[in-house]
Amino acid sequence: MEKIKTEHEEQREFVSWFRQTFPPVRIFAIPNGGARTPSTAGRLKAEGVSKGVPDLCIPAWKMWVEMKRQKGGVVSPEQKVWRQYLESIGDFVIVAKGNEDAQRQILARIKTHGG
Repeated sequence: MEKIKTEHEEQREFVSWFRQTFPPVRIFAIPNGGARTPSTAGRLKAEGVSKGVPDLCIPAWKMWVEMKRQKGGVVSPEQKVWRQYLESIGDFVIVAKGNEDAQRQILARIKTHGG
């Protein structure tokens, strides 16, 4: 039985593929998740960390990517609210079930809307 990759592994593979495929286009991660001490969590919240913001941003394309595992990943209520907000201001949000799904959605978006 094949091991299901973690969200971290899926995202790492996707970012590597994206940077190799579109070298001039910038992509960056938004580290909103992860275990933190209460003092660190409080400090980051005061600095603007916001629960539910998508995992990745591609500014030139006004595109955001929320990575999930291939199986078992669920979009939280906070992520749904952020997606609605970002789409309401004209940005595009992808929710991807793994690296391959993210690649497929990016390539489909470029084919229909350009990069």
